[in-house]
Amino acid sequence: MNTQFAIRNSQFAIPVGVFDSGVGGLSVAREIMTLLPAQPIIYLADQAHAPYGQRPLAEIRTLSEGIARFLLAEGAGVIVIACNTASAAALHGLREQFPAVPFVGMEPAVKPAVEHTRSCHVGVIATAATFQGELFASLLDRYAGRVAIHTQICPELVPLVEAGELDSAGARSAVQRYLAPLLLAGIDQLVLGCTHYPFLRPLIEEIAGADVAVIDPAPAVARQAGRVLAQQGWLVEDAASPAHQFYTTGDPTRFQVALRDLLDVTTDVRQATWQQDNRLLPVR
Repeated sequence: MNTQFAIRNSQFAIPVGVFDSGVGGLSVAREIMTLLPAQPIIYLADQAHAPYGQRPLAEIRTLSEGIARFLLAEGAGVIVIACNTASAAALHGLREQFPAVPFVGMEPAVKPAVEHTRSCHVGVIATAATFQGELFASLLDRYAGRVAIHTQICPELVPLVEAGELDSAGARSAVQRYLAPLLLAGIDQLVLGCTHYPFLRPLIEEIAGADVAVIDPAPAVARQAGRVLAQQGWLVEDAASPAHQFYTTGDPTRFQVALRDLLDVTTDVRQATWQQDNRLLPVR
């Protein structure tokens, strides 16, 4: 990573804005915290509208625009769309609306899966909205080639993760049911196409078996965020612990518990509320 433009004092750092419909984006935030331990993060969970995967693309675009304006108003410089559904629906539009703002989006890791498959069968699990977006179609056009891409919509997984059910009987049953047709097709690569799914990774790997490689794009997204920060001159080298901020449009207490359980982070969570004009404002 190019750090020639890095700044040293986190006191003057420009935060990375990260958003998702809920706790799933914390899997991306976790990777950013690991790779860039001195960089402050402002995280917004739009739990009032979760899950995004079952909402119309036009609505997701409107919500994403409101969240982007919120994160910029709170001081974010780079914005990471830590949601495959929102990236598929809104990334291109956000870049057009905010041309001066660097956006880092999510995309299913089809390219590395295709590069490493031996069976020529790759599985992708995601939401319906992710598969409907132009981004996924573009990935298939660019990388699939002669490899068969088998897709599976998994509507039950996001609510399970939001509820903290990572190894319950219900979670196990759902994962088994969703993976069954992919395993029957002979996949040897499984792409996690939703940021909630990495929190189910131990269960997914157990059910998929040792012959199936599970691919999480979050580390690559964190690396890209680091590159963008370095290019902008906003990368922090200071070893001091940054002051992360967490907001939710849902229940702050519930999100606080999720932070503790999923990231082992104990901190305050603030409320943000949607206005009738689609603005998102913090509760002061």
